[in-house]
Amino acid sequence: MIIMINGAFGAGKTTTAQVLQTHIPNSMIFDPEVIGYMLREIIPEEVRLQEERTDDFQDIELWRILTVKTVEEVKKKYNKHLIVPMTIYKSRNFEYILKEFQNIDKLYHFCLIASEETIHQRLASRGDKEGGWTYQQTKKCINTLTNEVYKEHINTDQLSTNEIINRILLRIGLIK
Repeated sequence: MIIMINGAFGAGKTTTAQVLQTHIPNSMIFDPEVIGYMLREIIPEEVRLQEERTDDFQDIELWRILTVKTVEEVKKKYNKHLIVPMTIYKSRNFEYILKEFQNIDKLYHFCLIASEETIHQRLASRGDKEGGWTYQQTKKCINTLTNEVYKEHINTDQLSTNEIINRILLRIGLIK
């Protein structure tokens, strides 16, 4: 099984993924950001296509392709359930990854949502620079990720991590 945990930066994806992993035997966390960082290192900006020369590695076409290929190979090689925390709000990338993940294994997608105030509080508490890149993404993430396309939504404003985990475990059938 593959469990995608989507949401704005600061919505609680990483914390949720880390705790969720302790409840799902034979699982591991797969973070697609690592692929993005790798691509930034190996493909100089001047080599990238014009549309790939942005501050978001998800604009590099190879990011979505390598994310899917790596998930496919990790599943084959290690036979683990994958928990995939990522902020993915660009519809082209989301639709591609969702479709391809469904071809690899049983897929669950959860989108953690929260108010702008909650997200900014969380970003500050983890040490992100106020006004920095993650803050700048908040409004567009909130506006996009609340769309029905990105369901199953879990509003995290008033939920503890354990309550979020319980909702996910209930939905995937690991608790009743």
